[in-house]
Amino acid sequence: MAQHVLVVFPHPDDETFGCGGTIALFTQSGIPVTYVCATLGQMGRNMGKPFFATRESLPHVREAELEKACQVLGIKHLIKLGLRDKMIEFEEPEALTSRFEQIIREVRPSLVLTHYPGYAVHPDHNALGEVTIRAISRLSADERPVVYAHAFARMCQEAIGPPDINNDISAVVDMKLAAIRAHRSQSQLMFGSKSSISRFLEQESFWTYRF
Repeated sequence: MAQHVLVVFPHPDDETFGCGGTIALFTQSGIPVTYVCATLGQMGRNMGKPFFATRESLPHVREAELEKACQVLGIKHLIKLGLRDKMIEFEEPEALTSRFEQIIREVRPSLVLTHYPGYAVHPDHNALGEVTIRAISRLSADERPVVYAHAFARMCQEAIGPPDINNDISAVVDMKLAAIRAHRSQSQLMFGSKSSISRFLEQESFWTYRF
C-alpha cells in the first residue's frame, strides 16, 4: 500500500484524464497525494465553444480549472512550477532534474505517477517523464519510490509490453467525471454523450518503470 503518492505531469488536465480515477482511489483511502504540475497549459488550443477564454486569459482559466479538479480528486498539495507550455524539452536538463530531485527528497513519496518517457505522445509529456525518471534514478535503490508510468502512444504495447497495473476505477467514476468537467476548456466538446468519454471512465493502466 502506498504511503504518499507524488504525481508529476506537465499540463492541467493530465492528472485527470490519465489517472484521475487512480488518484481518487488513493485519496478515498486516506493516502495523501502531491501533484507537481509543470505548466499552466497556456498554449492549449481549446478556449471553449463559444469562446470563454483568450490567449491572454487562458493560463488563468486553466489554473482555476486545475485547482477545482484537484479539490474534486482530493489532492491537497499542488505544486505549480510555472514552466512554459510546449517548451519543457528546451529547459536546461541539469537544472530541471536537480529541481525535481529536491522535490522528491522533500516529499519522500512511496509511489510516483508520471508519463513513460518516449511513449506519451506530446513532447512535454515525454520530456517531463524523462526528467522525473532521471531525478529518481539519482536516489539510492532503497530510497527510490515505485514508479507507475503512463503510456498511450500508438504501438506502445508492442514496444514495452502490456501494462502490469490495471486499475478498475468504477467505484470513483463520478469523482473522475466531475474532475473532467472541472477542466471545462479541455473537456467541453467531449460531452455530447457519456459514451464519448467512456474509455476514460472504466480502467486506468500503467507500467511499473524498471530502473
